[in-house]
Amino acid sequence: MILPAIICVIIFNYIPMYGIQLAFREYNFAAGLTGGEWVGLKYFYQFIESHMFGDLIRNTLLISLATIIVGFPAPIILALLINQITFKRAKRVLQTTVYLPHFISIVVLVGLLNVLLSPNTGIIGHFLNVVGLGNVNLLASVNAFIPVYVLSDVWQHVGWNSIIYLAALAGVDPQLYDSAKIDGASRWQIIRNVEIPAIIPTIIILLILNMGTIISTGFEKIYLMQNTLNLPISEVIETYVYKVGIMSNQFSYAAAIGLFNTLINFSLLVMVNYIAKRTSKISLW
Repeated sequence: MILPAIICVIIFNYIPMYGIQLAFREYNFAAGLTGGEWVGLKYFYQFIESHMFGDLIRNTLLISLATIIVGFPAPIILALLINQITFKRAKRVLQTTVYLPHFISIVVLVGLLNVLLSPNTGIIGHFLNVVGLGNVNLLASVNAFIPVYVLSDVWQHVGWNSIIYLAALAGVDPQLYDSAKIDGASRWQIIRNVEIPAIIPTIIILLILNMGTIISTGFEKIYLMQNTLNLPISEVIETYVYKVGIMSNQFSYAAAIGLFNTLINFSLLVMVNYIAKRTSKISLW
């Protein structure tokens, strides 16, 4: 039954790795992937010595860390809150409501942000005017870009990401709840002593996976939210790779940056997995 999935992974994840050698060659269209001159680590050094290197790493880390710090606990809290609802119909309605934003396309979401945050016609723009902050264009602000990106990302995905925690909570032995109630435990004490310990393994595994993508931010959303005013904070590694690789036809340089990004992510994944294994005995391998 898992054979089709294995075949898809091999075709779309492993076979394309043949093109990694492009990062070590001087690519030209006539020679193809394997016909270019071998240049070794030339493009890796070029990226590290580039004036953009520091800004790209800083912006990518800031956006990724802010997303993890704010976005990672949000579905845990939401799952714990939903799990406290005893009225099944209200619980189902709430779950459906918080799941729906996940299915909104990135293009539509950014369009909504442009409409809502417009200083002249947007609801939030009008609200900022009413409270005396003036015509503040949040999408054009360097200081507001990360909060807008992170909060909109949490709003869109918090419900969907809570599903796995709700599934873990559904597996808690009902006898633990009964014992806690007999002992006179409050709701907060039940959450702290029964439910949170039950989902800790799930939390650790998902945290390890999230740390493995800390250098990889959402390309589509960031690229669509970019403009000339917020570019100093919104230019990240993935958008830079697109611009130098596709728009400027520097394919070898872009491949080297992409491989550098992947290696950093993989190194972080291995490191966090090792730390989790040593401290909690829970790990991916």
